[in-house]
Amino acid sequence: MVDLAFFYGTLMRPFNRAGQLRVADHLVYVGRGSISGALFDLGIYPAAVPASDALVWGEVYRMTHPAIVLQVLDQFEGCRTEEPDSSLYTRALAPVTLEDGRAVDAWVYFYNAPLGRAERIQSGDYLEHMRLGTTD
Repeated sequence: MVDLAFFYGTLMRPFNRAGQLRVADHLVYVGRGSISGALFDLGIYPAAVPASDALVWGEVYRMTHPAIVLQVLDQFEGCRTEEPDSSLYTRALAPVTLEDGRAVDAWVYFYNAPLGRAERIQSGDYLEHMRLGTTD
């Protein structure tokens, strides 16, 4: 089983959501990276959707117990692997390019519902978007 996960939103370190979910002890930070995709601001969290013309930036983690971590994350993300059409997010393997240029495969949660009028985050970087949003 692939033991890497890619987080691009509120599961990244500054938000400490993984700690709140009690899986932080099972995650080892690998580094920053990017995936092909488009990123949108849904208000309280972001949504990435597959796209070939843009990048989404985030953090890569090695899961020491993938089955445990993915079960918790699936529940948190509203991902029902047995019912993907009715899931808020779907989990998929995606190639991630690390900052040093290496390519790895990691689990990513892609948004699976209508985006409505969600604002596109042009930079593809939720952390940057949040910093810029707090200075206005």
